[in-house]
Amino acid sequence: MLKIKLHWQILIALVIAIVYGLFFTEYAYLVTWMGELFLRALQMIIIPLILTSIISGVTNIGDAGNLGRLGLKTISYYITTSLFAIVTGLVFVNLIKPGVGADLGLKREVPDLAASSGDLWDIILRMVPTNIFEAFVSFDILAVIFFSILFGFFITRVSSKSREFLTTLFNSSFEVMMKLTHFIIRFTPLGILGIVVGVVAEQRENLVEVLGSLGKYSITVLIGLFIHSAITLPLILRTIGKVNPWKQFQAVTTPLLTAFSTRSSSATLPLTLNAVENNSGVSNKISRFVIPLGA
Repeated sequence: MLKIKLHWQILIALVIAIVYGLFFTEYAYLVTWMGELFLRALQMIIIPLILTSIISGVTNIGDAGNLGRLGLKTISYYITTSLFAIVTGLVFVNLIKPGVGADLGLKREVPDLAASSGDLWDIILRMVPTNIFEAFVSFDILAVIFFSILFGFFITRVSSKSREFLTTLFNSSFEVMMKLTHFIIRFTPLGILGIVVGVVAEQRENLVEVLGSLGKYSITVLIGLFIHSAITLPLILRTIGKVNPWKQFQAVTTPLLTAFSTRSSSATLPLTLNAVENNSGVSNKISRFVIPLGA
């Protein structure tokens, strides 16, 4: 029996979803529930997955020196790639000016972003939760990551008997979470089908108008994404990581397609962890610490 790879299943689901959403709009409700259920399942495992993966990763990394070096490299990489992305976006936005003539009556008043987001000190304060269980409930990822790093680090500072027990506990818990992740991943094509059908059906009436008026904007976004994903990141992979960019792209096709469909990097965290460990061959000591930080 022919077995179709998961990323091809997702691509097929995307095509079917677009056709279904365009021509069978009135029956969209028959499949949209699958998308909602899939997203809820992914969101259900994010917090326990982050908690167990980071604690497990930190305890397996070992001493503070190794943790500090890995943390510095991780943050440096994310800051660098974010800077490249920002510069790329600014260059093409100022060259193409996609907003000119694209007013579809979508303007709205928004609060001042700088005032609502706070300064660096506010962000640092929010990293330290006053109630970790409240952080779990409110989906405060940054606070959960900070707590997990501290918890994992101080596991390495307790007695050998306690350290061995806790390390085994969180390693086993992470393995259970990955098993659950693999189970949910099986339903990715159905989930993508439901999500995309819902979006296409909802926007069907305005699709031609939006594509026409926002075509310039869409092209600008696609150019920026192409430059960043096909030039900037592959150059970093080749020169610094000594990794074949094409093989890496193939290894993470499933989380990339899922991120494109769901518009959420957090929702794809379980799939990214699975792809990086099983397809890219990255050590789980590294991936368990680095991937949640990136998400």
